Amino acid sequence: METVLRAAAFAAEKHRNQRRKDVEASPYINHPIQLAYILVQADVEDPIVLAAALLHDTVEDTQTTFDEIEIVFGHEIARIVAECSDEKTHSKLERKQAQIDKASRLSHRAKLVKLADKIANVSDIDGAPPAGWSVERKREYFDWSKMVVDRLRGTHAVLEARFDAEFVKRP
Repeated sequence: METVLRAAAFAAEKHRNQRRKDVEASPYINHPIQLAYILVQADVEDPIVLAAALLHDTVEDTQTTFDEIEIVFGHEIARIVAECSDEKTHSKLERKQAQIDKASRLSHRAKLVKLADKIANVSDIDGAPPAGWSVERKREYFDWSKMVVDRLRGTHAVLEARFDAEFVKRP
């Protein structure tokens, strides 16, 4: 529990000046907290997974490094965060394809974080989409997310069913 709370505080500090892309510009920290909540609702209680979920965007979207995550939270959490992070030097299209390609090769813990991330994102796109997104762009995101999740099938039935329940809301 202590690790999870430290991860929440660390993520809140790192994301403190960031906002989501929705019309309301919600605080970014809501997203990692949402992932942890989705996991807990699905009876995922592994503190390493929950901490990694809270930290999953810190390296990708802030000045945080993998070394910093490893020093503060240990090798296993840093490894999961690394598995869930996109290579920002690649184009958006390359990053999206890489997520599809590597999804089935992720560790079990990283797959849980990735499933929660896709659930949170499609839920947000349905309920509080990024400002200016067309129906077509929303559909493309849903379809791409499904391609990633389809490569994660067999990981956690409850999370997969939750994704499927969100996917039926595809615009």
